[in-house]
Amino acid sequence: MKIGILTSGGDCPGINATIRGVCKSALYHYGMEVWGIQAGFLGLLNGEMAPITDPQLSGLLNLGGTFLGTSREKPFKKKGVQDPDKKPRIILDTIERCGFDALVCIGGNGTQKTANKLAQAGVNVITIPKTIDNDVWGTDLTFGFDSAVSIATDAIDRLHSTASAHRRVMVIEVMGHKAGWIALYSGMAGGGDIILLPELPYDMRNIGGAIIDRLKRGKNYSIVVVAEGIKCPDGKRAAQYIAEEIEYETGFETRETVLGYIQRGGSPTAFDRNLATRMGGYATQLIAEGKFGEMVALRGGDITSLPLAEIAGKTKLVDEHHDLIEQGRRMGICFG
Repeated sequence: MKIGILTSGGDCPGINATIRGVCKSALYHYGMEVWGIQAGFLGLLNGEMAPITDPQLSGLLNLGGTFLGTSREKPFKKKGVQDPDKKPRIILDTIERCGFDALVCIGGNGTQKTANKLAQAGVNVITIPKTIDNDVWGTDLTFGFDSAVSIATDAIDRLHSTASAHRRVMVIEVMGHKAGWIALYSGMAGGGDIILLPELPYDMRNIGGAIIDRLKRGKNYSIVVVAEGIKCPDGKRAAQYIAEEIEYETGFETRETVLGYIQRGGSPTAFDRNLATRMGGYATQLIAEGKFGEMVALRGGDITSLPLAEIAGKTKLVDEHHDLIEQGRRMGICFG
């Protein structure tokens, strides 16, 4: 069999480990031919692809980013496009011309939607969920999430000493537009005193009250962890807005830190390397068994798959009754 593989959307730790898992299984165990497609779906539009051989797979396991390159190209986008069928037609022609028996797409929610449309058009597609946000529906975890949480937690750990030394409130903004998984997990792991998620409403009076209450109990500093996607007026960044409002409410000196793309870069954790390897190998197994139109998923510790039709268009958000939130509240942490 001849398969193509691409990575789409934002980069994150573990993509290269996934590519390695797919390709080594395909080459060594199943005897497949693998072609790497450059820059996501853009590579299918521009015909940028080449065979992947064994030497190219060396050193990928711990390498951040994606050696195939990526883009946010959405070929099925119709809004503002004069000929919405042009790009899908080019992609389908490219797949047929190259003789791909299957296509492996590594990406987040947007990639799952695009891959589902390709499946509906008759392409043999397998997807692997990738995002630091952990918001792909149908899988317990996505690779990249553990690495991002580790980076954010380390940053929070470091801010504790600065906040304590200067008796300040420190606001740290982590990634998460719609889903607050990184904020929740890093905030809890890093000992955050206030954790704000896009899924939960917040009241600045509650936040100010929590900080003042800590001061009354002899706590002369506070750590506030916020997801970038919390609701803020006037188009301000989350950390900036929350820091300004805390100073207004409490009079305490407050500083903000925005982690940004640091969370996406660098080497993946051991957990993400193993998860990526397992998912990559399972994707190749699905191809060998002729099970297409599926997304690889981690469910209850096992690697399995779900139909793309059930995944596309859905987002996995943090439930207000998540056990970390419930436990945090019992420990006096303010969630807004």
